[in-house]
Amino acid sequence: METINTYLPYLKGYDYTGKTPVIIDFYATWCGPCKALSPLIEKLAHEYEGRIKVLKVDVDKNEALAQAARIMSIPTLFFIDREGNIERHVGGLPYTALTQMAEKLIG
Repeated sequence: METINTYLPYLKGYDYTGKTPVIIDFYATWCGPCKALSPLIEKLAHEYEGRIKVLKVDVDKNEALAQAARIMSIPTLFFIDREGNIERHVGGLPYTALTQMAEKLIG
């Protein structure tokens, strides 16, 4: 099973404690679907502030992490539970699906 521990060396400045679920949005500034998803991710981050940590990773500026995470298409979202297990989703999601995933993470 894929876990966050695999990628921690690449997440500089971020210390995963397992207390808070994490959503990582892998994107690029030139990516149309990423631009469409971005305001939804920002809304989600605001709505779930303190309950879920939301990180955005620009794949062009963080190539080592993108390669380690095997990001082949963007946007790619990692939904990481408190145990560090990752559920990966490639492509955009409607806000209702994002909130369903968020609720699943916080249980």
